[in-house]
Amino acid sequence: MKFAWLFLLFALPALAGCAAASAPEPPVPNGIVSTNPCADAMLVELVPAGRITAISHYSHDPMATSIPLEQARQFRATRGTAEEMIALRPALVIASSFTPPATREAYARAGLRTLYLDSPTTIEASKDQVRALAEAVGAQAEGAKMIARIDAAVMRASRRDAPVPALLWIGGNLVSGGGTLLDEMMVRAGFVDQAAHYGLQHTGTLPAEHVVADPPRLMLVPDEAGRDSASRAAQTRRWALAHSGVRQARFPRNLMNCGGPVIAKAMDRLAEVRQAIAR
Repeated sequence: MKFAWLFLLFALPALAGCAAASAPEPPVPNGIVSTNPCADAMLVELVPAGRITAISHYSHDPMATSIPLEQARQFRATRGTAEEMIALRPALVIASSFTPPATREAYARAGLRTLYLDSPTTIEASKDQVRALAEAVGAQAEGAKMIARIDAAVMRASRRDAPVPALLWIGGNLVSGGGTLLDEMMVRAGFVDQAAHYGLQHTGTLPAEHVVADPPRLMLVPDEAGRDSASRAAQTRRWALAHSGVRQARFPRNLMNCGGPVIAKAMDRLAEVRQAIAR
C-alpha cells in the first residue's frame, strides 16, 4: 500500500517506542534484520523467531504495527541506520524501496546482503512479494502456504451481487482512494470505493463536505464508532457522519498498512462487514 508506507515513514516516527515494551532478546548474529514494517508482518510468519535479529521500530508502535504488539516486542527494534546494521552483523537486510540512496550505499560498502521491497498496489503484486521474500529467506514452502491463505480469504470474501458504496477512512481526514491495494480488496469484497467516486486516486485528504453532500452507504473507520478524539479532523468526521446518516463499521488500523498475510485478515473483516450490510 503505497500511501500507507509513506504515511508511516514521515508521520509516525515520533510515536515509535512510546509505549512500554518488554526487553527483547539479545541480537542474533547472522540473522535477518527487517527495516520495513510490512516485511516484518511477512517475516514473523515465514521463519522461526530465532532467525530474526531485529525488526522495524514501526512494528513496536501501536499505530503503525501490522502484527500484535506482544509479538513484535519479542524482537529488537531498529531504525535501519548503517551503523546499526554493521553492528548487528545480519546475514540479510530487508528494507523498503524508499530507503535513502545514502543508506543504500552504506549498506553496499559494508557488504550487506539486502532485499528492497516496494509497496504493492494489487493483491497479485503482494503475492509476488511474498514469493520474493520467502525465496530470499529459504522459506518457499511457508510462502506458498501464506499465498494459499490469501487466495482462500479472497475467495471467501468475493461477491457477485450489487456493490455497496463505502469509504475507508484511514485517520484524520485521510481516506483510501482508487488504485490502491485497499481499493482492490474493497472491490473484491463487494464494495465500491466512494473515494474513487469523488475522484480521489490513491490516498489523500477528503473534505467532510463531500461526505455530507454525497454520502456513501458505509464508512469503514479505524476506531470504534463514537469514540472520542480531540483532533479537529476526527471532530469534523464525526460531524459529517452525524449529518449524513452514514452507517459505520470498524476496520482496524493494523489492517490498513500492509499486504502479505494482512490481506487475509483484512478480507475476512471486509467479508464480515459486507455480510452484515446484506442482512
